[in-house]
Amino acid sequence: MSVVIDASMALAWIFERQRTDEAERAQRILGEAGRVAMIVPLLWYTEVANALLAGERRQVVSEAQVIDYLARLDKLPIAQDSARPDARRDQVMALARQYRLSAYDATYLELALREGAGLATFDGKLADAMRSAGGNVPG
Repeated sequence: MSVVIDASMALAWIFERQRTDEAERAQRILGEAGRVAMIVPLLWYTEVANALLAGERRQVVSEAQVIDYLARLDKLPIAQDSARPDARRDQVMALARQYRLSAYDATYLELALREGAGLATFDGKLADAMRSAGGNVPG
């Protein structure tokens, strides 16, 4: 089995979730690293970096915490999707239209469906789209 990790899930590994069940779910997904193939689209790196910078600016996390988090994140066996974004554009746009998602969220959906992978996300609309498309949202 493989799982696509979206930015909301990865960020739950540094920013504490308010709900206990969500925090536990994030830790379960993280605990699967190495046993389950984890894959992300190219935009994931920019989304994670942007959220970390926003957290620094709001003084939710320090620069040192971000550096430590990124070092730990780099050690996880997370694979990057090898498909070029321009080659997947039409499929992403079709999914975005069908499920009324942003192109960013549809990118995660497209990758999960193409790979036959689960989609680990805290984005309710994206999770609903994944389920409607016949996919799995691991919990």
